Amino acid sequence: MLLFFTLGLLVHFVFFASIFDIYFTSPLVHGMTPHFTPLPPPARRLVLFVADGLRADALYELDENGNSRAPFIRNIIMHEGSWGISHTRVPTESRPGHVALIAGFYEDVSAVAKGWKENPVEFDSLFNESKYTWSWGSPDILPMFAKGASGDHVYTHSYDAKKEDFGAHDATKLDSWVFDNVKDFFHAARNNQSLFSKINEEKIVFFLHLLGLDTNGHAHRPSSRDYKDNIKKVDDGVKEIVSMFKHFYGNDGKTTFIFTSDHGMTDWGSHGAGHPSETLTPFIAWGAGIKYPQKVSAQQFDDADIAPLMASLIGVPFPLNSVGILPVDYLNNTDLFKAESMFTNAVQILEQFEVKMIQKKEVTLSFLFTPFKLLSDSKQLNILRKARSYIKQKKFDEVVSLCKELIHLALKGLSYYHTYDRFFLGISVVTGFVGWTSYASLLIIKSHSNLTRGVSKEVKEPSHLLPCSFVAIGVLVAFFLLIQACPWTYYVYCLLPVPIWYAVLREFQVIQDLVASLLSFPLSHFVGYLLVFTLGIEILVLSFFYRYMLTAGLIAFAGWPFLTQMWTQAKITSLSWTLFSLLLAVFPLMPVVGRKPNISLVMGAGLLVLLLSLFVVTSLMKRKASFIKEELWVHGLQMLSTVLSMYVVHSTHSSLLKKQGVPLMNQFVSWATLASSLVVPLLSSPVLFQRLFSILLSLMSTYLLLSTGYEALFPLVLSCLMFVWIYMEQETLQRSGVSCKQKLTSIQFSYNTDITQFRQLYLDDIRRAFFLVFFLVTAFFGTGNIASINSFDLASVYCFLTVFSPFMMGALMMWKILIPFVLVMCAFEAVQLTTHLSSKSFIFNGAIFCFILQNFFFLVKDYGSWLDIGTRNLTLFLNVFSLPVLCFFFSLCSISHYVIVMSMTIFLVFLNGLAQLLTTKKLRLCGKPKSHLI
Repeated sequence: MLLFFTLGLLVHFVFFASIFDIYFTSPLVHGMTPHFTPLPPPARRLVLFVADGLRADALYELDENGNSRAPFIRNIIMHEGSWGISHTRVPTESRPGHVALIAGFYEDVSAVAKGWKENPVEFDSLFNESKYTWSWGSPDILPMFAKGASGDHVYTHSYDAKKEDFGAHDATKLDSWVFDNVKDFFHAARNNQSLFSKINEEKIVFFLHLLGLDTNGHAHRPSSRDYKDNIKKVDDGVKEIVSMFKHFYGNDGKTTFIFTSDHGMTDWGSHGAGHPSETLTPFIAWGAGIKYPQKVSAQQFDDADIAPLMASLIGVPFPLNSVGILPVDYLNNTDLFKAESMFTNAVQILEQFEVKMIQKKEVTLSFLFTPFKLLSDSKQLNILRKARSYIKQKKFDEVVSLCKELIHLALKGLSYYHTYDRFFLGISVVTGFVGWTSYASLLIIKSHSNLTRGVSKEVKEPSHLLPCSFVAIGVLVAFFLLIQACPWTYYVYCLLPVPIWYAVLREFQVIQDLVASLLSFPLSHFVGYLLVFTLGIEILVLSFFYRYMLTAGLIAFAGWPFLTQMWTQAKITSLSWTLFSLLLAVFPLMPVVGRKPNISLVMGAGLLVLLLSLFVVTSLMKRKASFIKEELWVHGLQMLSTVLSMYVVHSTHSSLLKKQGVPLMNQFVSWATLASSLVVPLLSSPVLFQRLFSILLSLMSTYLLLSTGYEALFPLVLSCLMFVWIYMEQETLQRSGVSCKQKLTSIQFSYNTDITQFRQLYLDDIRRAFFLVFFLVTAFFGTGNIASINSFDLASVYCFLTVFSPFMMGALMMWKILIPFVLVMCAFEAVQLTTHLSSKSFIFNGAIFCFILQNFFFLVKDYGSWLDIGTRNLTLFLNVFSLPVLCFFFSLCSISHYVIVMSMTIFLVFLNGLAQLLTTKKLRLCGKPKSHLI
């Protein structure tokens, strides 16, 4: 059995990793020749201001008095330069935003998770192509453009990361630091001949990264006075820097200034998704080579288009990996310069296409290679010749139009070759996945059910034909991959299905017996079970797209006692089940994003926990048992922890409103509570009810610290439903006559359970497995969407830390999501115990439902925001689900769905171990073990 679990985890990790290897590989190619416009550039130097997190409307709109929040930039718009709105692509995060602006390409979303400072892949950028670049700003942004730059010509000046504090009194100091250091830099250059000589060279770039707006937006929201005052602070700083440049360079007219943003921000202070408030950013350009002044249409203007614009202005080669299209409407130059620049842009992107095509052709058998038909070699030459002919004929508008057509075709071709192997690898992975699902199902049926009583206990040895056939298939597959010089991961994905399907076919006798057993069922019963099963699965999968489907499922759950006539035997339990199901059904209807913090609800949740604790303590005091004194001491400690958590939440909120930061004592209490939350429950009695309640109290203390509103009530309501679920399952089992009813107050969790108490699986156990998976999904999506970082407010972690630390903050948010998950798994342990069901068989059963939920593969999206990646089009979904059979081709979704479900399957094993630890382990500070039976 241990071997099977190990193999199962290995298979799941392979399937899990496959999407990153198939869908999320770097789009970059290397080996291209740099290309630049063969005409004198209009500027010698370029100054790039990036106001991190600045929304377009916040900059352009007038305040309540009809005045501009940025009068200097407003004056530039009116009298000196061109302006517009750039469309940032999703995910609207700092790293991909800056990569698009400065390198001109859209980094795959997995790169964001690999780090803010280190580059998962090396890429070319405007800074690398410049003669010298000096940059000031955040230590999270600047290093990724210096790392990998050829030579020693990209210089960074960043402040201490500890300054990025969301609880700081004045976040505008981040911007003041940049402006002050730039001024100090130029002042020092007057007395440093070497530096003075460098900054008077041509083809140089100055980059000012301004993080204050992003920090204030997260901490106080974009509608706050802090955010709006920060815009004025940035405007004043830009004015000073522009004045300094003009004075330093003698107003030579050879400096170009560009002011923009990497992304915007929602009204609730987050970014990462595709809301217009996040994707629409300001773009203002003035100085050398820029038209004077005009509004430029922004309908087709993306942030990646800024990189080729900047490159053409200072006359450096376009970044080798750039896919941006030069916005010629901004250029104040001759039509010849525009046409030549556009031609260079087309050749630079076309060369990426050619390199990508050659790379793919070299590793593909000639008779299997299918070229991109829309851009053949002859068509490339024809377009390039025609464009060069138009330049000679001075038909410059036609050149621009023709080059844009060539660029669009080349970009389509790049995508074509980048995804060339995707379908082949996808088929291989799904084949292996379906095989593993079949094999796990057959083992469950064979070992833990009475459906295959006709199967002989002695398994026949298969003939030599079967293993020899699969060995031959494996050799052929390996040879096919070898002659195509495929990477080693391809061997894993393509060869793994071979032994899996061999194992499936070895169980042919079980398959035969299963089919015979199913055919013996009455047709009406079989059809009824199938319809209910299909409907349940559809509701589960739909809940990944639309959270309100969880509400529909919970309402259906509420009527379960009345449909099964359990109402007549356990009225109070049935009413409790209905009540808590309906209460829990409210949460998926609540807003995921955009909600405002409501500390009163957090305090209310804490008070309910305390009232429930008092009720439990009062009940315990009425009992005469040896463990009561010890149990009261543990509950008293946990109640104190709850009170402290409530105080810390209220105190932290008040302190941040006063801009006094987070008190050190609050942080100490928060971390201590988190550290003790998994230890204190182990001090309580292993009696079922007492241990589960102790787990709830400890985890609720941590959850309160991570809550900002209504979600604080969620684990409390969920736990109440879990307690009732335990009672309901015991009642159901008694009605079926499987076992006699045992008092829950006399049942203890025990690591070494008597295996003679285990029983065979019945059809009702499939319903229990469905309940388990449904509650797990509800635990994930009940109050938020883990697929979107937009679903979470950074204020959730302010009790623990306010200094920007993406991985620590992400870990705390993930633990917040997993707490309800742990509560469900602990309740599941109790269900196993009270229904005398083997944990192994039930884990398998639950895992099968997770397997069935692996409907999320072929339409995994390798673009878009995390919110987009967490949402799919309902039309596509319904079209697929019109199929009468649940087959793997309805596996249409995005990465987050695939990752979440696959993670569930894997975590089902790991969290089952954690739940067993929390429920069965007993720690003693002193003394001998005592009996806990009442």
